[in-house]
Amino acid sequence: MKIGILSDTHDNIHIIEKAVKVFNENKVDLVLHAGDFISPFVPKWFAALKCKLIGVYGNNENERELLAKRMAEVGHEIRGYFALIKADGLTIGLLHGHEEDLLKLLIDKMPVDIIVYGHTHKAEIKEVNGKMIINPGEACGYLTGKSTIVILDTEKREAKMLELR
Repeated sequence: MKIGILSDTHDNIHIIEKAVKVFNENKVDLVLHAGDFISPFVPKWFAALKCKLIGVYGNNENERELLAKRMAEVGHEIRGYFALIKADGLTIGLLHGHEEDLLKLLIDKMPVDIIVYGHTHKAEIKEVNGKMIINPGEACGYLTGKSTIVILDTEKREAKMLELR
């Protein structure tokens, strides 16, 4: 199974279009968004995904109910501030990561295989306490100048960072 991962799109619709194109070209089976979509007008650009998207809120969504409603209208879902996802025999914890103590607790104690988070805008893939920790960095590219996403191959248990140009 292939899982597309992104975070911190921050209303950058041109990058969202590029990410959707890359995910579709790579035939991902699921997309995870670790928050900071921002505005309720953004979901229509995720409608072109050829798979389901599961997301969580970040610390910058002000119109959460309308954002969730618009995502549902295009066939995707936002599960609140945390989601526990079962995919291909793996358990994935998905959160934005702006609550640093919560993130640390999940990394140290949560019985999951993978933790996906965003917020820092710093891309990294690492192993901690036997868990794969993935921060896809910022899709928007506003702070670092790099728009990054991740594709996770669950069978190989490998994650690959991709830069959108």
